[in-house]
Amino acid sequence: MENGNWFLVTNAELIDSPALLIYPERIRHNIEQMVRMAGDPRRLRPHIKTHKMAEVIAMQQEAGIEKFKCATLAEAELLARCSAKDVLVAYPLTGPGPGRLANLQITYPKTRFSCLVDHPDTLTALEAKVSETNTRLGVFLDLNVGMNRTGISPGPEAEDLYARMTSSPVLDCRGLHVYDGHLRNPDPLQRGRDCDTAFKMVEALAERLQDCGLEVPSVVAGGSPTFPYHAKRERVELSPGTTLLWDARYGQQFPEMPFLPAAALLCRVISKPAPETLCLDLGHKAVAAEMNFPRVLLPQLPESAQVGQSEEHLVLRYAEADRLSIGTECYAIPMHICPTVIKYPEALIVTRGKVTGRWQVAARDYHLAD
Repeated sequence: MENGNWFLVTNAELIDSPALLIYPERIRHNIEQMVRMAGDPRRLRPHIKTHKMAEVIAMQQEAGIEKFKCATLAEAELLARCSAKDVLVAYPLTGPGPGRLANLQITYPKTRFSCLVDHPDTLTALEAKVSETNTRLGVFLDLNVGMNRTGISPGPEAEDLYARMTSSPVLDCRGLHVYDGHLRNPDPLQRGRDCDTAFKMVEALAERLQDCGLEVPSVVAGGSPTFPYHAKRERVELSPGTTLLWDARYGQQFPEMPFLPAAALLCRVISKPAPETLCLDLGHKAVAAEMNFPRVLLPQLPESAQVGQSEEHLVLRYAEADRLSIGTECYAIPMHICPTVIKYPEALIVTRGKVTGRWQVAARDYHLAD
């Protein structure tokens, strides 16, 4: 399916730039690979943070995927509007968050909602808010196995917190959650060993909990880089996200993984301000800019170097700049797709080389539009 010019659009002259382009057939390929690796779509709980689109959710549901993970309550509501059966908000809820999630459970009773707990104060606040409503929520204990972002270390304090969760009068304890996003060794064998080492802490905690008579109904584990290794474990729910759209960074870091980039950016040459210099209309506002250069892969300009960027401009050093005229269309594959998608209210859908429709990036904000 892969070819060197998969991103080209024949009617690009009708498209304002910069623009986000989405290729459904490539998404479908990625979903098929996810299901193949998992062995059963019921094992999958994909994260929707990468795409935030109802149409991509529907494509996964058509493949038999019923459980999802998300990071925001807007994403959770989008999933409920799409009739997702099971939604895990994989983020600590504070402020009005617990109350909003409880209201979602009341509004969408056919969807089962859960969230994460990694601290006694989080649990106390969540119980207080849920007790004010006539509903129940699910909770997963979030474990920190080395990323040091959220989660509780899988030791005695985690055991005590899990015991409190299981005895809550208003919450249903649904198991353990672990995200090992820090494990990104480009050597797949070493990455697998790192993943196994980290997961042993989770397995040991689960055994101790069960020895104490505490049930562990489910373990949700991993992201995209460790997806292949968790897929080999029994009774583990798998939660990749970037696999849906993929990007240039993961493609370069993990070439052994069978996913295809399914999103691109259309941009144009807008200036040639100096010798061997090009400027594209691809600034901070059009592509994720939190990492060092390069921020995109430019397959048509492989010898170019990205040397500067501002809000609306991306400056390239390119020895053959003279051969490109002002207005030349260029295609860019983001190095980091997740924070790139949210810069666009909608994506243009490319089918057989032509733009055939538009999909809303419906959950790009923290509240859904009515």
